[in-house]
Amino acid sequence: MIVTLVICSITGCVSPFSNTEKNKDPLSISGFAFDTTYTITIYKGGSQEILDQCISLCTKYEKLFSTTRKDSELYQINQVSREAAQSGGKDGSLEIKISKDMKDILQKGLYYSRLSKGSFDITIDPVSSLWDFSSGKGTVPDAAEIEKALSYVDYKKVKLKKNLLTLERSGMELDLGGIAKGYIADRLRDYLSQNGVTSAVIDLGGNILCLGGKSESDGFRIGIQQPFADRSETVSVVNIRDKSVVSSGIYERYIKAEDGTMYHHILNPQTGYSYENDLLGVSIVSDKSVDGDGLSTTAFALGLSEGMKLINSMDGVEAIFITKDEKLHYSENFKSFMD
Repeated sequence: MIVTLVICSITGCVSPFSNTEKNKDPLSISGFAFDTTYTITIYKGGSQEILDQCISLCTKYEKLFSTTRKDSELYQINQVSREAAQSGGKDGSLEIKISKDMKDILQKGLYYSRLSKGSFDITIDPVSSLWDFSSGKGTVPDAAEIEKALSYVDYKKVKLKKNLLTLERSGMELDLGGIAKGYIADRLRDYLSQNGVTSAVIDLGGNILCLGGKSESDGFRIGIQQPFADRSETVSVVNIRDKSVVSSGIYERYIKAEDGTMYHHILNPQTGYSYENDLLGVSIVSDKSVDGDGLSTTAFALGLSEGMKLINSMDGVEAIFITKDEKLHYSENFKSFMD
């Protein structure tokens, strides 16, 4: 399930490619991967060479987790499953060797699939691939196609053992869009930290992860976007250190049918159509970005009441829910991060 990441950073003006040692200015680099533009900015420590390596790491992870790149590990997994089903083996299971990174991210994906009781499901790809929310020209898939695709969606039929992935039914396909950016952001933070960086912001298309603060005394101020508005318009601002901020919402990737019905990209694995509830979006503050990714989608899927109960039951995680009447609803300790 692809998660909309709709946070705008208001950490201040950044001078790209400046020398942190000579001028004490931030050092920044941008690239394109994961179907979005990303930016990594170092405020203390590090070098241009370290930023260049971050670009290489982003390329590496895209080649692991992309559902559309034919040379990615995930694409190849799905292709093997599709071909097995087409050859008449749809009721048989598949056993596929996978990399350590793939195993690690799948473990996280299955954790949130179980936590949400299937409201978040990493096997949603047969359904999500029928929808086109990115081109601006998407149409509503045929109901019979959706129904057929749903028969392949069931995270309980995915098993992991050492470096082996088992799909208990061929034709099943995986979509890691709901947690991939968070997982990658966490790996980039690990790399920066291991190489002497003590202050940085990783922005993977709006998925924000902060290393340290902007200075010894100041955190990073991150704005949460006003739904259906320009990225410069915010509904709230959080001040964080060593935290991640991730949002899921209905307002960046959607289509409108001829009858005016709006369909957004957060799909219900039970119906194959967009979730219908009273929410515009959910933003999560957490230590790890992968948790923010998984929880933002899960909390949105559960709705305001059940989603809020889940967040308040967890340690080290806070959330803000935005309902369709544009009211803000905060978890128990969310306001401790607000300016």
